[in-house]
Amino acid sequence: MRKEMAMAILLLSLGPVAGLAAAAPQAQTDQKPSFTAVYDRYLGSLEKEVVSAAEAMPEDKFNFVPTQGEFKSVRTFAQQVKHIAGGNYMFAAAIMQEKPPVDLGGGENGPDNIASRADVLKFLNDSFAYLHKALSTIDANNILEQVQAPAAFGQRKITRLTLATLALSHPLDHYGQMVIYLRMNNIIPPASRKQ
Repeated sequence: MRKEMAMAILLLSLGPVAGLAAAAPQAQTDQKPSFTAVYDRYLGSLEKEVVSAAEAMPEDKFNFVPTQGEFKSVRTFAQQVKHIAGGNYMFAAAIMQEKPPVDLGGGENGPDNIASRADVLKFLNDSFAYLHKALSTIDANNILEQVQAPAAFGQRKITRLTLATLALSHPLDHYGQMVIYLRMNNIIPPASRKQ
């Protein structure tokens, strides 16, 4: 548990990480922020970067996948986005100990019936809304409570702290891939554009 707490403190103390847009400055008060406030602020910054990158890819390139170099069997751009959304739903449902409100499909790339750019973007936006809802349920009384892990993690219990930490870090790997795919298509990611 000490490792989990140390990881959460490190993650949350970083605020928006390098490459993520800074959220609005917090007012200086003597009151400690709640877990919900800290998580919500971080997730809002992460959401802005991921969603804007997803929206930057035009429809005719949304299923782009690199073919040159060591890119055999990698996800398409759309699959990267759907994978992030699926993870958001999976972690949020586990935090709240409920069934995800949507069918996540049988694999890691989300449901096959979500295929158009508009549907993928809706799936992504809805997943962030659901994750915001889940993170808002975490407080000092339940953050270290052991809950059932998502099925992908096997039959074991983990803390809500671990789930929240995973939920806030998981999209970053795939966001990095999205940025590479955008650049391979001569699109400057929104976070890298001059303000």
